[in-house]
Amino acid sequence: MALISKSTIAEVNRRLDAVSVINDYVRLEQKSGRWWGRCPFHGGGQEKTPSFKVDPDTKMYYCFGCNKGGSVISFIMEMEKLSYPEAIKNLASKTGIEIQYDDTISGEEIAKSNSIKDELYELYRRVAKTFLYFLNENQEGQNALRYIRDRGISPEIIGIFKLGYAPARRDFLHKFLKEKGYSDEFLEKSGLFSANYKTIPLFSGRIIFPISDRQGRIVAFGGRAIPDIFQNETIGEKQKEPPKYINSPETEVYKKGQTLFAIDQAKPEMRKTKTVYLAEGYIDVLALHQVGITNSVAPLGTAFTDEQAAWLRAWVERVILIFDTDEAGRKAAFKAIMTCRKNGISCFVVNLDEGLRQIDVKNADSNEKVKDPADILLKFGSDVLKKVLKSTINDFEYLISHAKVQYAAEEGNVNKAAEFLFPFLESLNSEVDRDDTISRIADILKIDKAAVRKDYSGWKTRTDRSFSRNSYERRQSFKEQEIKEDSQISKIQIRRNDELGLLTIVAVNMELYTDFRTALEIKEIDDRAAKEIFIALEECFVHDENGIDSLLSRIKDENLRNYVTEKGTSGEYKGSFARQLMEDGIKRIRIKRFTKRLLDINSEMREIERSNEKTELIDELLEEKQIIDHKIRELNGR
Repeated sequence: MALISKSTIAEVNRRLDAVSVINDYVRLEQKSGRWWGRCPFHGGGQEKTPSFKVDPDTKMYYCFGCNKGGSVISFIMEMEKLSYPEAIKNLASKTGIEIQYDDTISGEEIAKSNSIKDELYELYRRVAKTFLYFLNENQEGQNALRYIRDRGISPEIIGIFKLGYAPARRDFLHKFLKEKGYSDEFLEKSGLFSANYKTIPLFSGRIIFPISDRQGRIVAFGGRAIPDIFQNETIGEKQKEPPKYINSPETEVYKKGQTLFAIDQAKPEMRKTKTVYLAEGYIDVLALHQVGITNSVAPLGTAFTDEQAAWLRAWVERVILIFDTDEAGRKAAFKAIMTCRKNGISCFVVNLDEGLRQIDVKNADSNEKVKDPADILLKFGSDVLKKVLKSTINDFEYLISHAKVQYAAEEGNVNKAAEFLFPFLESLNSEVDRDDTISRIADILKIDKAAVRKDYSGWKTRTDRSFSRNSYERRQSFKEQEIKEDSQISKIQIRRNDELGLLTIVAVNMELYTDFRTALEIKEIDDRAAKEIFIALEECFVHDENGIDSLLSRIKDENLRNYVTEKGTSGEYKGSFARQLMEDGIKRIRIKRFTKRLLDINSEMREIERSNEKTELIDELLEEKQIIDHKIRELNGR
């Protein structure tokens, strides 16, 4: 595989502005000359006191709350879920650096070395372009285009989201791609064709919604059947009415639980406002973007997942749900609220019905129900939709309103209404919040607070017991493997000492290593953690790598990596006095080793004297002792 050249990596590291890069994900503030923010890893950006620190000189970050740290490149890898080469390419594009590859590899070898991921990105780009052509410029796509326009979607939005049409002809796509030089084997892995019928396209006669990742690369497609005009699809001998939506299967580049529709378009406004609108489907998101709500996204054929929430929380502080007003929409909203709360994100819900009631909508048929943003845009226009979106309530208000209607009012059962809210109580991360919410439940439902607390406690016990029974076998199955792994892994114990301190100084100031390695040998280091840093530094030196990310990637122990980044962001090991700190550290270690050797010499001499043997060894030991005494005096400046 073609490797990115060391000169490119070095240039990326040189130009990186750590504060600027990380500030795109974490709001940083300068205090006492240092940059602080709320940790995106353990606090979800909700910490009261910022514990996440970035050092612009060492280009490292460290969180004092969860002890996670690393380089700017490893931060991008973590936040964007990228490999190391992908992170380098990402940062190179931001800094205007042209990627160069190892010049020992021929152009032909570079061409052959393209990964399956790169090939899929290019394939999807080409296919999306073809589908876009069929929608806008080919007679076959006219029905699809008419449907999209009838839903109120503008040509501008069609272009921004690269909407398309997949031809109804079953033999078109495979033949088309084969003519472009793609192999049968590769096309089978592309996710574009039936798993059982290798040449039958997954999408045919459908409106196509390209799905992009956070870098704007198309990674999958969603296809919608065109209402009223589609015919029964035939696959082999089986006939069936086509589903309304079909989505790409998961591939090397697409994991639907980790992706959100329109995330690439929404990301800038999300970062700016710290808010994201979460809708149910493609058309709703297009409607929202069309009226200027560009921080809008949607899950992809699944409920809103913990994975999606976990990386959203790095950019946003609150999620606003805009789900359909039908029963399926209410269930989806309930699950999304729980997911947000579990992941430390504030959650609000747009009440579409209430929003319309509060607005004097002209020419609105009171008997005509709307259930989603696309309906409102189509029937009432963009101004009404924007006003309706302001009609938000927080997640608790939404849930208790639903509980009151469904249980307390219709069934007259306030106990069921309260129990409906127990999962929400469980999702809260603070006992103070939980106690306050119990009080509000009791007040609104007009029941005793102690009774709510008791019922919640009983519900939690039953839930925990059920979970324990269901997960017992799974825990047992992991137990032997955990024991086996624990017996094989010997974690480095971080014990602060002169040796570890010295190697950490050099790690944080890698430019000192050339002089350091000539002054001290690894055999003079006893501490295991210090030795691992020494070895990592030497490997970087041999391979001509001077970036902190290269060093950290060679330190296998996570605790040790975090220790290095903690010290790297502390400020205590950098500056013009770093070299002096290194020289003092080398001196201390040498004095310590010489002193230890003196003790050993004295012990050996006592043994010889007790044996009453006059040997030449005594003279040799005395001579060595004199030499060591002289070296210690020199080191002490005497």
